[in-house]
Amino acid sequence: MPKYSVNQYPVSSILTWIQDGEIAVPEIQRPFVWSTAQVRDLIDSLYRGYPIGYIITWKNPDVRLKDGSRAVGKKVVIDGQQRIIAMRAALLGLPVVTKEYKEERIYIAFHPVKEEFATLTPAIEKDPSWISDISTIVSKETGLF
Repeated sequence: MPKYSVNQYPVSSILTWIQDGEIAVPEIQRPFVWSTAQVRDLIDSLYRGYPIGYIITWKNPDVRLKDGSRAVGKKVVIDGQQRIIAMRAALLGLPVVTKEYKEERIYIAFHPVKEEFATLTPAIEKDPSWISDISTIVSKETGLF
């Protein structure tokens, strides 16, 4: 019996796992440290179908999680925490906890004609040719991700 397996999953499956609480961050992981530009670049790579690296999870019920609970029945993130949290923030509109332990939202905008992503600025927010927050259009129905 193999000790591990390598599987490919679509981004939509990962987003569903996040929404359903199936993915968990162990207490040993660091806080979210990515800049909004790094989040934007990840979303652009996903949109264009570029590889974003592996996300490694582990099923171990004894692992202690950030919230103090145990990981029973969850996929514990071993590698890929920053990418998981970035997707959670940009695509699902959920806040992140920064290295200063502040909760904040990350807004990634999209220009559908230019097919360009940007971090939200006041100018982009006022420009009707931009979608100011991509989390408002990401769903299974739209087929985005």
